[in-house]
Amino acid sequence: MSLPDSNPESEPVPHWDLTAIVQDLKAAREQWRHRRHRDRDKGDREFPSPDRVRDLLGLLRGALFPLRLGPTDLQRGGEDFYVGHALDRALTGLVEEARLELASHATADEARRLAQARISAFAHSLPELRALLDTDVEAAFQGDPAARSVDEVLLCYPGVHALIHHRLAHRLYQLGLPLIARIIAELAHSETGIDIHPGARIGRYCFIDHGTGVVIGETAEIGNHVRLYQAVTLGAKRFEVGEDGSLAKGQPRHPVVEDDVVIYAGATVLGRIVIGRGSSIGGNVWLTRSVPPNSQITQAQSQHANRGPTDGHSA
Repeated sequence: MSLPDSNPESEPVPHWDLTAIVQDLKAAREQWRHRRHRDRDKGDREFPSPDRVRDLLGLLRGALFPLRLGPTDLQRGGEDFYVGHALDRALTGLVEEARLELASHATADEARRLAQARISAFAHSLPELRALLDTDVEAAFQGDPAARSVDEVLLCYPGVHALIHHRLAHRLYQLGLPLIARIIAELAHSETGIDIHPGARIGRYCFIDHGTGVVIGETAEIGNHVRLYQAVTLGAKRFEVGEDGSLAKGQPRHPVVEDDVVIYAGATVLGRIVIGRGSSIGGNVWLTRSVPPNSQITQAQSQHANRGPTDGHSA
């Protein structure tokens, strides 16, 4: 049996008309820009870069937890120097990415001024965010009998990493930088399988156990000491539509979860409903109605709960 000829010179040479393809792609870009009223050539990068934001996020995580998420060769005596160096690089880079996000709605000088002001406010909130994240680490350690140390939790638990991203993204979202915030959220989503919109409000001592498949919508509100398991969805039941047929943006449409609630694996909680304080929502429950404090909802009970009279902030 003879082997096929593997001599590259004997194989057909592929051919493509690069000039034509490049021109066709240019035409497609120009059509898109024209439809979106973006015909003006700015001459430089117009939007924040996900790759750049990923690098800056790594510096921020290292600055928040230098001996755990910082450089492998960092010693305790060099913590402050490293944190200062990392923050200087991260914040300077964020000012530029913020300027790009703001440039489409402001003059060049105004975008630069606003970017500096907003990243300055973000920088001064980092100690508060670190203290908030410490509560999440503590919640994970206390809530999981398999956790042997807070260091293990911080280094290994995807729910904690997702919350680090979210706390940073949410602050940027509050400061009027939703695009950078969304990039950070999607970086966490790709790393952990946990999808938290940066607009979601999450209280202290949050524990996302296992976490894969968790979805938390933009207008969700989560209280203190809440525990969510894998594949939990805090989603919208319906979407308001404007007169032109487009979806209304920013309307409250996701659940409010009060303090000390546990939502077990696979539960789907939809709409602007309230899960009362101290409640327990069982696995695979489908819930679209508010429940009062200290409720214990199972699959069978959720069918009755979903036939409640109203869809709102009261049980």
